Amino acid sequence: MKPTIMKPFEKAAVLFLLKHLASGAAGAIVLGLGILILDIARIGTLIATSEHGVVATIMLFFGLIVTFGSVAMGIGVMTLNEDRRP
Repeated sequence: MKPTIMKPFEKAAVLFLLKHLASGAAGAIVLGLGILILDIARIGTLIATSEHGVVATIMLFFGLIVTFGSVAMGIGVMTLNEDRRP
């Protein structure tokens, strides 16, 4: 079986989406850290005192990264055909 190699336009599309995913993930991490450090709605205290704090932290960051990453990729795709002329 012959290995499949990505075509240049496919590679560009994947890199485009990965860049947007990374920017959304960065925003999610900043928000998650802000929630925990500033103890918004006492979530930081709740996680720190829980015996399942590690699982709760992983779930918090995973949910934020999936949400923000998806939104960033969606915005990137929706603005592809935007006319940038003055």
